[in-house]
Amino acid sequence: MIEDKNPQRTSIAQLGEFGLIDHLTKHFEINQPSTLKGIGDDAAVLDFKDKKAVVTTDLLIEGVHFDLAYMPLKHLGYKAVVANVSDICAMNAKPTQITVSIAVSNRFPLEALEDLFDGITHAAKEYNVDVVGGDTTSSQKGLIISITAIGEAKEEEIIYRNGAKENDLVVITGDIGAAYMGLQVLEREKQVFQVNPNNQPDLENYTYLIERQLKPEARTDIRELLEKLEVKPTSMIDISDGLSSEVMHLCKQSNVGCTIYEEKLPLDPQLISVCEEFNIDSTTVAINGGEDYELLFTIALEDFDKIKANPNLTVIGHFNKQSEGIHLVTRANQKIEMKARGWNAMEE
Repeated sequence: MIEDKNPQRTSIAQLGEFGLIDHLTKHFEINQPSTLKGIGDDAAVLDFKDKKAVVTTDLLIEGVHFDLAYMPLKHLGYKAVVANVSDICAMNAKPTQITVSIAVSNRFPLEALEDLFDGITHAAKEYNVDVVGGDTTSSQKGLIISITAIGEAKEEEIIYRNGAKENDLVVITGDIGAAYMGLQVLEREKQVFQVNPNNQPDLENYTYLIERQLKPEARTDIRELLEKLEVKPTSMIDISDGLSSEVMHLCKQSNVGCTIYEEKLPLDPQLISVCEEFNIDSTTVAINGGEDYELLFTIALEDFDKIKANPNLTVIGHFNKQSEGIHLVTRANQKIEMKARGWNAMEE
């Protein structure tokens, strides 16, 4: 679907591993005061002084997590960073450094990896994180990307998944479901392209959904927003695997039940319109979609007045006794047991 307009192909073998590393990492800058030593030694050296470090890692595999038929490599590099930065945000911490490791087959020329690292460089600047290390190796098939993100926070600022209490409110940032429908649009256009390679896709009506899939953003703004509102969440998680799965994670870790209200789910108008076009239920998409990289968190009931007027935040339900289970209350006021039907990395 995406034609390579650049005929130049430089074999990676010409550079060798260390030449490749030097070439791809020469544009990375050090901006964080906690970075004492970045790329160029056996290990990075970080100094967080009186703060705690939080660490997360993510693995993206071609054919499982992304399809290069419609995912530009620059966008892929950006998104790979976002996925990890989002996990740092879900701990209520500030992202500071990342490491980047790739395994690549010989079908990728140097120019392709330059595009990938352009996206990584852009994301590193956007989120003000230092790239401090990584690894490169060959792959028998396709492209594999592994990014580790490091962040910092004071001990009392860190939010875990196990702090939710009965009667706490369930809050979500932004809107959900759009990334999944963006993927459905791209998959449909890929099928059309395979039948007729001369067909040019018209994606004008799907701009927001496709952007949410190809170039999502991590909610680094929420930490500062909650601080200004004087609200400290009791638990938090990012919505990368689907709302239903993430709600169940919080319930399991906090030993509580939960009630979510269908009418409260924040859906973008374009999502609703495209769900009708595809004949897919928008609530099903919102609950099970995934890859939205929004934050799901809980707050004490008495903090409701502090957040109720904020356009970035939506209260979608509340926690209750564990024995009451996990349910969705429909617009027709029916109570349906929620199942975890989001992304499962171990499914075929």
